[in-house]
Amino acid sequence: MTAALAPEKPDLPGSPGTSKKNGAAGSASLRSVARNYAERVRGGELGALPAVLGLIVLCLFFAALRPVFLSELNFANLLTQGAGSIAIAMGLVFVLLLGEIDLSAGYASGVCAAVLAILLTDHGWPWYGAAGAAILTGTVIGLLLGLLVAKVGIPSFVVTLAAFLGFQGIVLMLLKEGTNISIRDETILAVANNNLSPVLGWVLLAVSVGAYAAIQLRQNRNRRQRGLATAPLTLLAVRIGGLAVLGAIAVHLLNQERSRNVIVDSLKGVPIVVPVIAVLLVAGTFLLQRTSFGLHIYAVGGNAEAARRAGINVAAIRISAFVICSSLAAVGGIIAASRGNSVDPNTGGSNVLLLAVGAAVIGGTSLFGGRGRVVDAVLGGMVVAVIQNGMGLMGYSSGVKYAVTGSVLLVAAGVDALSRRRAVQR
Repeated sequence: MTAALAPEKPDLPGSPGTSKKNGAAGSASLRSVARNYAERVRGGELGALPAVLGLIVLCLFFAALRPVFLSELNFANLLTQGAGSIAIAMGLVFVLLLGEIDLSAGYASGVCAAVLAILLTDHGWPWYGAAGAAILTGTVIGLLLGLLVAKVGIPSFVVTLAAFLGFQGIVLMLLKEGTNISIRDETILAVANNNLSPVLGWVLLAVSVGAYAAIQLRQNRNRRQRGLATAPLTLLAVRIGGLAVLGAIAVHLLNQERSRNVIVDSLKGVPIVVPVIAVLLVAGTFLLQRTSFGLHIYAVGGNAEAARRAGINVAAIRISAFVICSSLAAVGGIIAASRGNSVDPNTGGSNVLLLAVGAAVIGGTSLFGGRGRVVDAVLGGMVVAVIQNGMGLMGYSSGVKYAVTGSVLLVAAGVDALSRRRAVQR
């Protein structure tokens, strides 16, 4: 959680998070870090804070009304049911950071899922070939959309709305006007339906915490060598310890037996889809916060003309963002196909796009561009999943679930607009 509240962009020399103290590099005190963060919040830089607080409140609310909400089985369901939408939302973050939109991401995932199913079932391709072809299909889709937006100059809303309708038709044609293609490949089915062994879950947690600690300490050392202010070791310890404790609790819960009939089937361990999403999160975060490409994304989203004058290839950045978005939509389609054990005309349709956009925005990504992180998609996706899951346990209809989710999205967009206005006024 502490990592989710970190600054949204990589620190640059001269930025508030990198100021020197008395002309020399030093470690800021924990109190000064908290004070600086409070000042940023008051200035409108809320980041993922509303999503984190909302997630905590929602979990406490549903747990109080339905104790089964905190059961091991339901916890595993929460982590798996929103994984497909979260993958799509991660890709949408890149497009939203530019102030653009991709309305076709949902059905793009459906097209890629259909390609996967056809190659697996009708042509007998191995899982890695079919999955690779599905992701390549997403990449080509993103390239086409990006070229139309960046080179032809058609607004992204129009391009992706046309693609939304077109891809819906392509899915119907690929599935022969409504047929359902079952997926029998065990590897693909395992992605969203199987679990890691309990031992492997602990091993992955230890490796993840160790890698995170090494990265944080290395970044601190590099900043000190460059003469920049560094985070206090106490804060680093809190971040690393918090990740270790939360991860240990999650792994312990997921390693408990969740099957109602152990004799027939045992059900325990971390769902395989969790490390899949974690890998996407780490890769996306590194790309945005530790590479020049990420800096260019933020620069173009903040002011495209200024970025162009600074020598950034704005068109290439826009095209790349759409390529990433559609490629991750393909991953979301694979996860959805795995979870449903099949592909049908509704795969990627219905409310998939709306939930993915909602996840990104609720998590803290701005609709106006220039502000957001990949982790926002995960946090927002968990908020949406908690709402859907909790209200389902309480017996509410789908209509009520959508109404509440829409209200939360509206509040998130309102908070984004107000915080941006406040930041401009300051």
